[in-house]
Amino acid sequence: MAKPGRLGVGIIGAGKVGAVLGAALRAAEHAVVGVSAVSDASRERAETLLPGVPVLEVQDIVERSELVLLAVPDDALGGLVEGLAKLGAWQPGQLVAHTSGRFGAGILHPVRAAGAVPLALHPAMTFTGMSLDLTRLLDCTFGVTADAAMLPIAQALVVEMGAEPVVIAEADRVIYHAALAHGSNHMATLVAQAAQLLGEVGVEAPERMLGPLLRATLENALASGESALTGPVARGDAGTVGAHVRALREHDGGASGDILEAYLAMAWATARRAEGRGLLKADQVAGITEALALTDDDPDGTNEGGPGARGGH
Repeated sequence: MAKPGRLGVGIIGAGKVGAVLGAALRAAEHAVVGVSAVSDASRERAETLLPGVPVLEVQDIVERSELVLLAVPDDALGGLVEGLAKLGAWQPGQLVAHTSGRFGAGILHPVRAAGAVPLALHPAMTFTGMSLDLTRLLDCTFGVTADAAMLPIAQALVVEMGAEPVVIAEADRVIYHAALAHGSNHMATLVAQAAQLLGEVGVEAPERMLGPLLRATLENALASGESALTGPVARGDAGTVGAHVRALREHDGGASGDILEAYLAMAWATARRAEGRGLLKADQVAGITEALALTDDDPDGTNEGGPGARGGH
């Protein structure tokens, strides 16, 4: 016997997120009635994670569903919602949830106008589009945004998928999403840059060298915040920072490549935050600033201006 309150769910977008969340809702005994999948990769993903679920046209999915999950790119969301509204597809009482981090419920105003219920359910996790993501959901939070009366519905759906809902105000969605993108996406870039440099100096398995260090750093930072900061910037070791800058500039052949640019930006931000927390004195920050401003024509850092003089920080 089916549990009470089970929904017919339609998934629009069988990307890495949509297929996984559809599988999670199915595991909670909701019935996935259809999925849209255009590319070969999305069709294969749907077959793997949602076996037996028919691949349908978008309008057919909306017509059959009590809950429509819109798992499409941010820039496509508004146009899709508007287009379906013009077709008269949205139904009174229907639940319509999107998975965009950037937007709250406001982007779904055509849904509300049709008498349907808009929900924003954004998983704060990176997805592979494989079954292992279902396990990761158990340790995941979702940023949820909805009208006050509908928040319990949004929260219940997240809990049923095994995750934890965290309410994000409509006006705060962009900052919320920027925080996640800055922490996750840019970390991937930093790791790739560090691995590249290690590989270039002969380290055969950079991931083995970086793994323990980065995991410990992340755990310490999450537990203790900036109190866990270590390294030459935190020590005010301007000589070492300057040596890094010169070596990275030489590595880039005298140009300013992406690794040097990232090092300069993050070192400067780290110094400013360390000063704000009282970890560095003003003269130490000044020394770090001079070290970051070193150029081939200014090896001793005698020119004035920090990273801001180089075009911003």
